[in-house]
Amino acid sequence: MNNYSFNSVVDIPELKASAAFTVKSSEVFKEQEDMLPVTIDEGYEYMPWGADNQMPYKILELIESDETLSTCQLFNAEVCYGSGLVYDCTQAKQKVQQEVNDYLMDNDIASYFLGVCQDFKHFAFCVSVIILNAEGSKIVRILRKEACYCRFAPAETDGHIPYILYANWRKCISSKDEVEKIELLDQHAPWADLQEKMQAVKGKKPKASTRKFAIVSRVPTPDSTYYPIPYYGALFKGNWYNIKKLIGMAKEAKLKNSAPIKYHIEIANRYWDGIFKAEGITDRKKQMDRVVEEKEKIINFLTGMENSGKALFSTFYISPDGKEQHDVVINKVETDKEGGDWSTDIIEAVNMVCFTMRVHSNLVGSVPGKSQSNNSGSDKRELYTIAQALQKPYHDLLFTVHHIIIRYNGWQGVKPDCPFIMLTTLDENKDAKLVSSNRQKREEEEE
Repeated sequence: MNNYSFNSVVDIPELKASAAFTVKSSEVFKEQEDMLPVTIDEGYEYMPWGADNQMPYKILELIESDETLSTCQLFNAEVCYGSGLVYDCTQAKQKVQQEVNDYLMDNDIASYFLGVCQDFKHFAFCVSVIILNAEGSKIVRILRKEACYCRFAPAETDGHIPYILYANWRKCISSKDEVEKIELLDQHAPWADLQEKMQAVKGKKPKASTRKFAIVSRVPTPDSTYYPIPYYGALFKGNWYNIKKLIGMAKEAKLKNSAPIKYHIEIANRYWDGIFKAEGITDRKKQMDRVVEEKEKIINFLTGMENSGKALFSTFYISPDGKEQHDVVINKVETDKEGGDWSTDIIEAVNMVCFTMRVHSNLVGSVPGKSQSNNSGSDKRELYTIAQALQKPYHDLLFTVHHIIIRYNGWQGVKPDCPFIMLTTLDENKDAKLVSSNRQKREEEEE
């Protein structure tokens, strides 16, 4: 069931106001206890990503439904991309340079690298697939497998994950013919694992019959799980994501019918699931009709609440930390706000989103609202430089697979690099220049 079906603004003519229904965004991370592996067929098992295996798609839906958050994510991916992935061949021989050029022509490196940068910023890990030639002597292809469509197999007793399954998990997978099984190199020692599996380079018979291997680049997180929770998950667990959405709904309601939103009704997903299960409703249209009926009941309650002492009973429980977890929460929105246009609140909400995403609002566009504030050109240039400098650890993690490719293919003098785009001042008579860490190291060695 899509969350957008439950988000709406309902008019209350009797009160000359509106009520906004929303779903709790924090529920995207619900049921984080130990998950049990799911078996598709013999030799095809995977660990679900979230309680219903739909967590990455729910995260994407939350991101795509907020213009500020989606823009920040795109900006972070573009900054991580820098000026693009290059294989620095300045210290390599002519023959090696030619081999590298042929390899780069056979692979869409720009699309691959921007894709893994997107995965890194969205899900804190990415999956690269390397393909060897028939003899197993050279790595000839590199591909990106979208992280949201990858699922890890259960770990073995030594902690090694043997393979990944790649499929469209948005739908129900019932057969192994619907998935692609890819052998996964040891996440802690992929180079050593590849050498062991492909002993053909040493004149021995290879242990592995496959010529395709997956390599996972992963951002280390404090809690080591199969699927890391991205740092910006705090945005959904907190209140500011919902506050920003509510302000947008309030603005829309006011523009359409001049009826300010007086109530914010936040309903947990499990509340709707419980109604459908208790009443045996499985048809999607009937479920939507039941949602409308339940909303009408709540609105009728609110209408009568203005003139009587009614009370609404809803299910809740006490969490281990002593907090009440309600399925239905009705918040009264103050409508006597000065100005009534929420201009300062939307600025505050946008700034909180940008802060969580580690993006200065002036780097992705001026702060929304009627009163504009902007940084100077020098400040923006420094902010952009800082943003690019912070990508160093991510580049180190992303370069692992390319170090393996270069070493396996025997390309002496070749190094992966991702030069920064350094914005310059006007006195340098150019807009930007590239800054390469490899070039800087060579200059230091020459001195």
